[in-house]
Amino acid sequence: MDIILKYFPDLTETQKEQFAALYDLYTDWNSKINVISRKDITNLYEHHVLHSLGIAKFIQFKPGTRIMDLGTGGGFPGIPLAILFPDSTFHLVDSIGKKVRVATEIANTIGLKNVTTRHCRAEEEKQMFDFVVSRAVMPLTDLLKIIRKNISKEQHNAFPNGLVCLKGGELEKEVFPVKHQTMVTELKDFFSEEFFETKKVVYVTVNN
Repeated sequence: MDIILKYFPDLTETQKEQFAALYDLYTDWNSKINVISRKDITNLYEHHVLHSLGIAKFIQFKPGTRIMDLGTGGGFPGIPLAILFPDSTFHLVDSIGKKVRVATEIANTIGLKNVTTRHCRAEEEKQMFDFVVSRAVMPLTDLLKIIRKNISKEQHNAFPNGLVCLKGGELEKEVFPVKHQTMVTELKDFFSEEFFETKKVVYVTVNN
C-alpha cells in the first residue's frame, strides 16, 4: 500500500481505505477464482494497482467522464481508476463471467458507487463512452475496430476521446498503422520500480 501513497500522496481517507482493502479481498477471491497469477498476488499493489494508475499519470479524467474498461479480468485497470476518480463512471466488461463476478463483488465491498459491470463480449456492448481503457487485451488495431462504435462524439477532457491502453515491450510495429493519432507515454518516467522499465501507456484518438 505504501507504494500507492508514494506516487499518489493526496488521497482522501476514503480512497486510502478502499486501496488498503484490496489486498485481502483479492487474496481471498484469488484462492477461489484465479484472476491474478498465484505467484504475483504478493505484488498486487505494484504490478496491478499502481500499473493501473499509470493511466492517471497520462490523463486526469474530468468529473462526469464515462469510461469502459474492456477485458477487465478481476477489475484492472477499472477498479483502481474508479477509486482515484470517484466523479467519473466506469463500466467494466469481460467475456469471462467468473472474473466479472470478482470485479463486481470487490467494487461492491469497498463501496464504489461509480462502477457497473457486464459479462459480455466487447462486440455486444453498445453503450457510448468518452474513453475505453484496457490492459494488454489484444493488438491495438483489433481493439480499435471493436471499440470505435462505443466512443462518444461529445468531448469533456483535455485529450480527445479515444482508447487508453496499458502495454509493455516493443510497440513500434503495433502502433505503426495508427501512429499519427497515437501518443506513447513511458511509465518509467513516473515510477522508479524496475517493473515499469518497459511499461507504457498508449493513447489513440478515435475520430468518429
